[in-house]
Amino acid sequence: MIPNVVNPSVVKQNTVNPYPQTLAKFDVVIAGGGMAGSMLAVALQQSCPELRLAIVEQHADTAPKASFDSRSIALSAGSVTLLQQWGMGQGLAKHGCPILDIAVSDRGHFAKTWLSAAEYRVPALGQVIEVEHLGAMLSAQLAQGPAITRFQPNQIAAIATSEQQHRLSLADGQQLDCRLLIIAEGGQSATRKLAAMPVDETPYEQTAIITNLALAKRHNNAAFERFTEHGPMALLPLVDNRYSLVWTVPPTQAPALLALPESAFVAKVQQAFGYRAGIFSGCGSRHAYPLVLRQSPQVVKHRTALLGNSLHNLHPIAGQGFNLALRDIACLSALLAQGGVGEVGGYWQLRDYAKARQADMQRVIWLTDALVRTFSTRSRLVALARNLGLFAMLLCDDLKTPLARQTMGFGAPYAKS
Repeated sequence: MIPNVVNPSVVKQNTVNPYPQTLAKFDVVIAGGGMAGSMLAVALQQSCPELRLAIVEQHADTAPKASFDSRSIALSAGSVTLLQQWGMGQGLAKHGCPILDIAVSDRGHFAKTWLSAAEYRVPALGQVIEVEHLGAMLSAQLAQGPAITRFQPNQIAAIATSEQQHRLSLADGQQLDCRLLIIAEGGQSATRKLAAMPVDETPYEQTAIITNLALAKRHNNAAFERFTEHGPMALLPLVDNRYSLVWTVPPTQAPALLALPESAFVAKVQQAFGYRAGIFSGCGSRHAYPLVLRQSPQVVKHRTALLGNSLHNLHPIAGQGFNLALRDIACLSALLAQGGVGEVGGYWQLRDYAKARQADMQRVIWLTDALVRTFSTRSRLVALARNLGLFAMLLCDDLKTPLARQTMGFGAPYAKS
């Protein structure tokens, strides 16, 4: 992932652009105002308040309210620390559900392992928060910081590049100049394509069914990752005694599972998962997503950087995707702060970002891909090997600790109590 680069706002968030049909100039334009783009804007407001920032987002801001059916995000302990640094600790304490224990098992086989926050002397291994709550926290944080110009709903239609800047033409005819374009639009990014930055895709031939489950008894802040012959099942604890379910199934089975009545679907989940997490008493609306590994071999190019799902779109196994994006954001915002306004988008800055993120991205992508392929095979020999591995981790702390460190999102070792 070596960079391919050339070596050489005065409105509050959520208001419209004050320069209709004219040229507006910015230091940084963020393509994408979703979770990753908005989080980057919050980080930059705090680390580089002098920057002129703009966000271009194609969707209107509908601000949905949280409900039983709300989608959720699993945050590692390291990600929780980042959000606290960016001013969202109070919202996490109110709306997040701490993960105190994680059980990892292989359906139909003997081995399992267990990670505990108490074992590693941390308050929690992570937290689970609903997307709508996190979105509201981001909006509130953006409103408190320096002004950011939003072009929304809108999108970038063309990019003209010179040595010192990009000139961005928007779909409605407006033009923006910026010294750095950061693309954080998601896995199907149209701006990444306009910037001629390639992406590699590997379909998993799996579909993720996502829903929220109600429980008859308390979940006690325990999360579960259970591997089946068709892929992983994950249960993440939510507030109000619910679980967020991610169930990986063959694509041919997904339509029938989505069409089942609620009671029949809950019974199918109970049969597939068992009773270790308790008795499921109901579920919310169900959604299905085909699973694909996407990654760009090019992190940066001239005055352009990728982050989040526009850079790496992972399988949901082990919940690593958004946490990886937060580390992208922390790295890039720190480098921009170190360089100051005069260095924004420069060759060395973008080179350092690409180099700094390379090892973490390669490690996480390899880990998630290897887990998917190792635990989705019906080979008895592979099943025996993976069960011996899980059993060894249960018995040997030195083998289990790397898994715990990756799960918590920290690089430093943790001593057990």
